[in-house]
Amino acid sequence: MRNWLLPEYIEDVLPAEAERIEMMRRKLIDLFVVNGYELVMPPMLEYLESLITGVGHDLDLATFKVVDQLTGRLMGVRADITPQVARIDAHMSNNQGVNRFCYAGDVLRTSPDGLAQTRQPFQLGAELFGHQGIESDIEIQRLMIKAMKAIDIKSIQIDFNHVGIFNSLISKIDDSFKDSLYHSLQTKDKTTLFELIRTIDKKTADALCALTDLNGDASILDEAQKILPPTDEILSAINDLRELSHNLSDLKVEVCFDLAELRGYHYHSGLVFAAYAQGYSGPLALGGRYDEVGLKFGRARPATGFSLDLRGVVASLQPATLAMAIFAPYLNDLSLMEKIETLRAEGHKVVQELPGLEMYRKELKCDRQLVKDGNAWIVVSAPELMN
Repeated sequence: MRNWLLPEYIEDVLPAEAERIEMMRRKLIDLFVVNGYELVMPPMLEYLESLITGVGHDLDLATFKVVDQLTGRLMGVRADITPQVARIDAHMSNNQGVNRFCYAGDVLRTSPDGLAQTRQPFQLGAELFGHQGIESDIEIQRLMIKAMKAIDIKSIQIDFNHVGIFNSLISKIDDSFKDSLYHSLQTKDKTTLFELIRTIDKKTADALCALTDLNGDASILDEAQKILPPTDEILSAINDLRELSHNLSDLKVEVCFDLAELRGYHYHSGLVFAAYAQGYSGPLALGGRYDEVGLKFGRARPATGFSLDLRGVVASLQPATLAMAIFAPYLNDLSLMEKIETLRAEGHKVVQELPGLEMYRKELKCDRQLVKDGNAWIVVSAPELMN
């Protein structure tokens, strides 16, 4: 048995990729902070009830469970940070108005997921609590777009839906039937959908069938308003989607609508969205409104947010390469040490050689070196160090 092997879909993140992830993390957390979002760091491990309360069966299946040796209670390793932030808003903050939180950290899942197909994504996101209106949804979506642009993601497309449309259509349908309808719509499996709707009234059946074809630009919202039943919930949802389209136009992203996209239906209570970009095989960021989660923690608070997997984003890019360093010799020279510290303070990577390892200089990944010019140390090109 090779005891150095890692479990399936669990991988080390090696220096070049790790450096890129960390640089993106710093940039995005700084962006969130200047937009008024406070950084929180929830624990990796919590009692299971807290981690999966109110967030649906899917997250329960994704969560690793362990027994707490101190109490005998069942604990979980977090598979999603969002419920933890909702708990913090409900129990750790006394604010009665808006809370804005951001976070970044590893999560662990029982099955591989996301762009990197790993069981250990690096989740980063922002959540806004305490405001019910469309304005907070727009704030979150604009922040998500700015975040993606900050890490040089281009040709962004955002797909929107509102779970209120589906909820209104199925409000009088037996609960045992709803999950089957949800899965057939989510997968756009029209054959199964047609079989399922045979037993429900024609008006609702026709509307559910129509959802599978209601996808495209903002013009499909007008079509949806003509086709779908004019309930207050559906009309309000369509108006919210229209307002989104108007309020994101200045950010130069492609806004699309897919009224059969119900990702996170058990979790969300309003607008839902997924962000895509050219060159990536799946969604880069996911989010939406989830007003019901806080209720499970004893404090009902409207909430909206988004998250993305930085590890998946980086894994989809061209292979990362480490920034080359400046080579410094090992000398007992005060002026050399002062020069090294000055360069490092300016943000340059400087690697000082240790005695007896001259034959391994290539491994230091340096393309410049410090040399003495009179009484001063200067940086000069040194391509020979890479060969």
